Amino acid sequence: MSDVKSGKSPRAKRVILYEPLLIAKAGPEVTVIHAGRSSQDMHSTFRLAMLRSATLDLMESLDGTLDDLALFARKNESTLLPAYTNGVAAQPTTLAHLVSGYIAGYARDRERLSEFYIRMNECPMGCTVLNGTGWPLDRNGMSDFLGFDRPRRNAFDATQISQVDLPVELAGIVAAIGLHIGEMIGGIMTQYAQPRPWLLLSEGGDNTYVSSAMPQKRNPGLLNNTRAEASDAVAAAEGVFLRAHNVVSGMMDGKSAGKNTGMADTASSALTKLRRVIAGIVVNRDRALEELNLDWTASQEIADQLMLKHGLPFRIGHHMASAMVSWARANNVRPSDFPYDEMKALYRKEIESEFPDASPDLPMTEAEFHSCLDPKSILEKRQTAGSANPKETSAMLSEQEARIAWYRENTAMARGRIASAHQALADAFDAIR
Repeated sequence: MSDVKSGKSPRAKRVILYEPLLIAKAGPEVTVIHAGRSSQDMHSTFRLAMLRSATLDLMESLDGTLDDLALFARKNESTLLPAYTNGVAAQPTTLAHLVSGYIAGYARDRERLSEFYIRMNECPMGCTVLNGTGWPLDRNGMSDFLGFDRPRRNAFDATQISQVDLPVELAGIVAAIGLHIGEMIGGIMTQYAQPRPWLLLSEGGDNTYVSSAMPQKRNPGLLNNTRAEASDAVAAAEGVFLRAHNVVSGMMDGKSAGKNTGMADTASSALTKLRRVIAGIVVNRDRALEELNLDWTASQEIADQLMLKHGLPFRIGHHMASAMVSWARANNVRPSDFPYDEMKALYRKEIESEFPDASPDLPMTEAEFHSCLDPKSILEKRQTAGSANPKETSAMLSEQEARIAWYRENTAMARGRIASAHQALADAFDAIR
């Protein structure tokens, strides 16, 4: 036993190879430690413990990302910018409202991880191969010592079925995280096609790098690497699905601890890079507002206010606003410069053509008309829950910040329970030395 105490004992990766070394040292009686044991439940347990550790790492990575996003949103509650649908400028919003939307998406991923953790953290130890054992093993005690919440109830499920479907469930969550990362990075990357972007990475360090041939270029290396690693995580998740698919129970195809935990580790690494992206983003608020005022993202407000305040049918107002945009684009006129007299003339023409029973006089005052084209004014008028109204956005962020704090507490408690269990196990061994 001196070799064991000194750490010089020979090592073997498999129990079946290590057991002869024990017999050589202590005689065949030592094999009592294998009573009621099998590589099936032992491997199932260590695989699950590794997956649990990787899941907690992923939780912490996501918690940190959510914290960073919430802080970034708070700094940009008054930053106005265009939002896009179908790749085209659609409506004005604030950067805080947009980021709060991403927080909501990542929060769903985080909720899924919490729910997954509850289903995952059940102990297979003591199930032996797949139908239990005649030895009266204390499965509850083993589960407690190993930091699990409870033993997994069915022995066949514990060593065979859950060993495959739990990694598949985690793969679905990892894929969703990867998709959210890719979506965010894509939105920032489009800025690099702009000659004057309003969202950029700060230059230098590992954020950007210069071209070897083109001196004007500052390539966003960190964005590219973050997107690539998110894609690696999605690819690894797809591999988990494919290895598990169409395989009879009892096979090893879907049970690889290295591949399954590697998938989660890749997602954690992608989130770490994303946090560096968030920290490195430089926002040009004036340029973002200028971009808003270059296009007609405010045009729907004309139709809305004509109906809301003046009773004009929405579709007539919509056609009116569309005619206004067509005239402005043909004459290279920005929303902020659109002449009120031209609006009156277009309104008269539209009403006489499509709604002759109504008065052809524009019911909006000049101040009201220009207010409809002001992005800040538009958002302040938003009244629905979840809108980009500044007060509503701030309220949503407060709710999200409280939830993020709960996530962090939840993760810390899970870590603490495992650490306490492992300490209790170490103390129990010390007591019988």
